Amino acid sequence: MSMPSDRPASYWYADDDARSTSVMEAMRSYRAAEVAMRRRTQQSMDMGENELLVLRFLARAHQQGEKVTPVALSRYLGITSASTTALLDRLEKSGHLTRMPNPDDRRSILISSSEKSDTEVRHTLGAMHERMMAVVRSMDENDRATVIGFLDAMRHAVDEIDA
Repeated sequence: MSMPSDRPASYWYADDDARSTSVMEAMRSYRAAEVAMRRRTQQSMDMGENELLVLRFLARAHQQGEKVTPVALSRYLGITSASTTALLDRLEKSGHLTRMPNPDDRRSILISSSEKSDTEVRHTLGAMHERMMAVVRSMDENDRATVIGFLDAMRHAVDEIDA
C-alpha cells in the first residue's frame, strides 16, 4: 500500500487522515525527545529515574507548602516501603535530601530536598525549562487553551485501562 508523499508514514495510524496522523507523530516525536532528555539528565546527575521523580515531587510539594512523608513517596512512586527507604538512604547519603522528625506525628519523619539538590536541578534543567517557557509565552490565550484541552484529553485517553 503506498501512501501520499505529504502524509507521514505511521505504523499505528495508517488508516487515519493525514492531519490526525501528523499530530500523533508530532506527539510521538516530542515524547521521544523528552525520554532522551530524561536519560541525559539521569546521566548528568548520576541518578536513576526514581531519584529524579523524588526530587521533582519534593520541589512541587515545597512550592505548594505540603509536607512529604515516606508513605506519600511510596504511594506516588508505586514502590514498597523498603524500596522507598533504600531510595531515601541513597539520596540522603548523596546530600540531595534531608529527613527530620514530623512535628505533627512523632512516629513519622518528613522529607525535603536539600539546597544542594535544588541548586543542581536548577543548574541541570534551568536552561531547558526557560526554553520551554519561552515557547508557551509566545502562545496566545486561545492557543494555550487548545493545547491544555488537547493534553488533558490525551491524558484521559491513556489513563483508561483497556479490558
